[in-house]
Amino acid sequence: MEIVALVIAIVVVLAVVSTVRIVPQARAYNIERFGRYLRTLHPGLNFIVPGVDRVNTKFDLREQVFSSRPQPVITEDNLVVNIDTVLYYQITEPKAAAYEVANYLQAIDQLTVTTLRNVIGSMDLERTLTSREEINSRLRGVLDDATGKWGIRVNRVEIKAIDPPPTIKEAMEKQMRAERDKRAVILHAEGERRSRILTAEGAKQQAILEAQGDQQAAILRADGEAKAVERVFRAVHANNADSKVLAYKYLEMLPSLAKGEGNTFWVIPGELTQAVRNVSQAFTDQVGQVASGESTSSGGEDSGTDSGESGESTPPELTTGEEWSLDPSRLSEAADAAAEAAEAAVADAKAEAHAAAQGRPDEQLPPPREESN
Repeated sequence: MEIVALVIAIVVVLAVVSTVRIVPQARAYNIERFGRYLRTLHPGLNFIVPGVDRVNTKFDLREQVFSSRPQPVITEDNLVVNIDTVLYYQITEPKAAAYEVANYLQAIDQLTVTTLRNVIGSMDLERTLTSREEINSRLRGVLDDATGKWGIRVNRVEIKAIDPPPTIKEAMEKQMRAERDKRAVILHAEGERRSRILTAEGAKQQAILEAQGDQQAAILRADGEAKAVERVFRAVHANNADSKVLAYKYLEMLPSLAKGEGNTFWVIPGELTQAVRNVSQAFTDQVGQVASGESTSSGGEDSGTDSGESGESTPPELTTGEEWSLDPSRLSEAADAAAEAAEAAVADAKAEAHAAAQGRPDEQLPPPREESN
């Protein structure tokens, strides 16, 4: 009896266990009774009749991914390309997915291949490579309409890869390399052109600025030289330098004309004789003044008593018949004195001209004297 009771207890436990079905979340079980669809078990605790009901199919209701194998497709320009596709689908009706189609994954794969061949067959290779969004949308529309009665919803269709033949790849690479080289050459030429334009503009601006600087410098130098010449001219006339002093300075400047490194001969100007004559005349006049001064001083000593008594000085008189000789040392001293006087006059004129060039205010100089012919 105990054994029978134990067997009955085990049978009851097994019956209870086979009666209860716990369905996980996002799952669905199709139940058949005597080989016929009865109902679909949803997530949670469910009960079936043991020995009568059985679970036929189990479905995952989450979104799933299906990646197809590369499929050869011929384009409009008769090129064979291999295309890989990726599908994102979701089972919405477990009953239709189990009883409307025998193998829904195979059916989706074949439908994707045929639709893809129809779409790619109307495009050339270049359009195929650049129109992925259009191909995806057309594939999704066709698959969604066809799989709707199967209880499956296609959410997205993506083209994973498009592989043209190796020869086409090589030609495309050469074309792209040529395009890149072309763009590189164009960009390099554009850069060179802009560089040369900027360099030319910089050189132009530099030349303009240098020319303006040279112009201003020349103007300033000319103004300075004009003021210096004017000062010298006014100083010479103010000091009443006669032609004898000018002739002496002319002779003084003659040696500087022959100081050039490339000078092999020196042409004596025609007016040199006139200048020598003027200087000689100046030396003669200076010597005459010195001689008359000495004669006057000797005469004054002899008649000192007479003049002191009368209180009046009388100028010395030279007899026409009196003759006197000049000492060579006195003649040299007279020439040196005349030269120093001329150099002092010219030095004063140069100093005033230099002061004018340094920006000092012009001094009030007397107007130049007019020389009488």
